[in-house]
Amino acid sequence: MPDRATLAVYLTPHGNGHAARVCDILHAVMRRRPGLRAVIVARHPEEFLRSRLPVGDIEIRADAFDTGMVQRDSVRADVAASLAAALGLLERWPVAVESEARWLAAQGAGAVLCDIPAIPLEAARRAGVPALAVGNFSWNWIYEAFAPADQRWHRVAEAFREGYAAADLLLRLPFHEPMSAFPRIEDVPLVARAGRARREELAREHGADPSAVWGLLCFSALDWTPEALARAAGRPGFEWFTVRPLAWEAPRFHAVDRRRFPFVDTLASCDVVVTKPGFGIVSEAIVHQKPVVYVHRRDWPEAEVLVAGLRRHGWAVEISAEDLYAGRLHGAIAEALELSSPREPIASDGGERAARRILDHLGA
Repeated sequence: MPDRATLAVYLTPHGNGHAARVCDILHAVMRRRPGLRAVIVARHPEEFLRSRLPVGDIEIRADAFDTGMVQRDSVRADVAASLAAALGLLERWPVAVESEARWLAAQGAGAVLCDIPAIPLEAARRAGVPALAVGNFSWNWIYEAFAPADQRWHRVAEAFREGYAAADLLLRLPFHEPMSAFPRIEDVPLVARAGRARREELAREHGADPSAVWGLLCFSALDWTPEALARAAGRPGFEWFTVRPLAWEAPRFHAVDRRRFPFVDTLASCDVVVTKPGFGIVSEAIVHQKPVVYVHRRDWPEAEVLVAGLRRHGWAVEISAEDLYAGRLHGAIAEALELSSPREPIASDGGERAARRILDHLGA
């Protein structure tokens, strides 16, 4: 057993936004407690996590304790496959709680932080370890939206609702649903770190025109045909940036290595973002005051909440999925770049606030 307290951090495998905000919280935690040991339990690629994590004693264990939603790509979910995966999780649930409680005891865990699986919260309670969650939605809320079409979703939602009841505290982020499954809730501000504009460096590295309009395509995967790619690429005076592994061999397309340029620096260097509404990119676009062109995910309940927050605190133009997959983007981009009306400010020091509460539960 380690000779000092360990913070055990559990991430949903669903999307990079959950990991990005928890990594930002860990920056604040490590600043306040430099000698802390942390173990992150996640299925995200280690390269992605390390690119966002602070320097310190942070281990990564490849595992996951929810199944999220199975995605066909960054925009489209596979609901049938998601249900099959979630029902499989229910079968493993009791054994997973027991084994994880033993692991927490063996690690000398001083606190658990989840974004936002439920099994580790139950395991923490069983192990007598403070259990905290952070997030802006709960999986029971997401899954109940699919129950009218298939009643088996109710079983899945109920398991998460019961699991969340084991949490000692939810640190609830902006752009949230009620999250009423949690018995104790504290609201914290937005979690998003500002990057540093490095436009000249990026231009030199990638042979991009620094005087052009730069657009950031923020997707982990996007199924474009050659025709769609040619349509998007065929605008003089415009340069496209992606972050690897998303990459195309096409004129005026540049794939950035996040090990050379952190994502927030690439974002800070671009003029406009094209994406789907996810908490991470919505938050970071607001903090960096970047206009957003977004495609609405109609089968994703969180999207309505995020779009409302983006329109309240940022600048946004919607495009159809048909236009996105056809590469017809430049009209909406031109419209987004013209937006300039004042927007309501929002605090973005949620990482610091969350860190204080986490360390309160971890103890001295």
